[in-house]
Amino acid sequence: MIKRKIEIMDTTLRDGEQTSGVSFSSLEKLTIAQLLLEELKVDRIEIASTRVSEGERQAVKSITEWATIKGCIEKIEVLSFVDNGLSIKWMMETGAKVQNLLTKGSMNHLTHQLKKTPEEHFSEIKKVIDLAQKEAIITNVYLEDWSNGMRNSKKYVYQFLDFLANQPIHKIFLPDTLGVLSPSETFEYLSEIKSKYPKIHIDFHAHNDYDLSVANALEAVKAGVDGLHLTVNGMGERAGNAPLSSVVAVINDFLPDVKIAVNEKSLYKVSKLVETFSGFRVPENKPVLGDNVFTQTAGIHADGDSKKNLYFNDLLPERFGRKRKYALGKTSGKANIQKNLQELGLQLNDEDIVKVTQRIIELGDKKEVVTKEDLPYIISDVLDSNVYEEKITIESYVLTHANGLQPSTTIAVKIDGELIEEHAQGDGQFDAFMNALRKVYKFKKELLLPKLVDYAVRIPPGSSSDALCETIISWETNDKIFKTRGLDSDQTVSAIKATQKMLNII
Repeated sequence: MIKRKIEIMDTTLRDGEQTSGVSFSSLEKLTIAQLLLEELKVDRIEIASTRVSEGERQAVKSITEWATIKGCIEKIEVLSFVDNGLSIKWMMETGAKVQNLLTKGSMNHLTHQLKKTPEEHFSEIKKVIDLAQKEAIITNVYLEDWSNGMRNSKKYVYQFLDFLANQPIHKIFLPDTLGVLSPSETFEYLSEIKSKYPKIHIDFHAHNDYDLSVANALEAVKAGVDGLHLTVNGMGERAGNAPLSSVVAVINDFLPDVKIAVNEKSLYKVSKLVETFSGFRVPENKPVLGDNVFTQTAGIHADGDSKKNLYFNDLLPERFGRKRKYALGKTSGKANIQKNLQELGLQLNDEDIVKVTQRIIELGDKKEVVTKEDLPYIISDVLDSNVYEEKITIESYVLTHANGLQPSTTIAVKIDGELIEEHAQGDGQFDAFMNALRKVYKFKKELLLPKLVDYAVRIPPGSSSDALCETIISWETNDKIFKTRGLDSDQTVSAIKATQKMLNII
């Protein structure tokens, strides 16, 4: 079967840069342009609007110089305007060879923004096209607000398309500028146009105001369009543009008679770079790219993955240069833990796995997800808890730390069934806790506390402020030095847990 080729034009550097608060530097634009064409293998890129700023001019020059050396200058496009040749002059100065001319695709825009008749608008467009041809610049044409034009002024849209069909242009771009189309409208309008103008290259440009951009892009391809305009991470004005990653995955999985050149394995890598440069964060649940989309949290899902991949779909993480993860939290089961142990090269017997599972569930009630990197600490904490009988428990405590006031702690300790409460201050919360504990043991005269000789806190590598803390405290008695460890998402609480173990050991 001969597959129909769909061109992908990425407009992250032009339309995507209209995302509120986003502005790429010249070097960032060049780097992204290189990745889009060489790593992702998109067919074309729209990199800027003409006459915006001196910085934009320099960015375009650097990209066109690189593209000329690489022999792909025809893949570099810029948005231009009907402005009596000023955009053409700007393009000649920057070395750009392809203009995407912005025109009016609805009577509403033409009448109220330009205050011109169709004939006046067409005449001015023709002058720009002729000038571009004279200067060896390729012309594509945007019909801004085309979707509303089809809804409310279809006669004008066809009058415009009839005019363009007789002009020396390469492609016509039909944008859903305000993101108002439904999938059925998208298919209906584009099928109609492709049927009437089968020889004209038509690109569809979707916006995501109703969260329908991916569905509309799919329907556009079904309707016979020749190309799509997409952005990395779905960046763009308002709710953004159709996201490159999702549309690529949908076409590859749902349209077997269509082929695209985009390299799926590079989607995630490029997404993370654009995220870094732009400061525009990808939601954790965003399909294909989000941090959580290839993470199984429920234990039953991990178990199913081990039994003929019962919870896999066609969106395998390896397609996008990623790996499946198995989260550890209160919904985890033994299967999740086994998956993580395998990755770490660790083995536990069934009895210890049950204990570790229970501890993870307890931690999950406080901290939604426990990471794979936390697992060795949890195992160590659980197995360490098996070496003594728990006769002393710290039943409750209040830790206070206020600016300008000395930290204080109130504790309630149960020793052999007797509950003792004390309050103390200290140089820090844990020091205040230890001072209160000494008061408890002074009350129980026969008990002596060992000396604290070392105190170390560590979190798993690569973790952030919500990580589990492992506190390891070294204690000295008359005849030996020994260590206890505590584990919690709160540093002081992990130290208190380590101290409780010490109390039971002595």
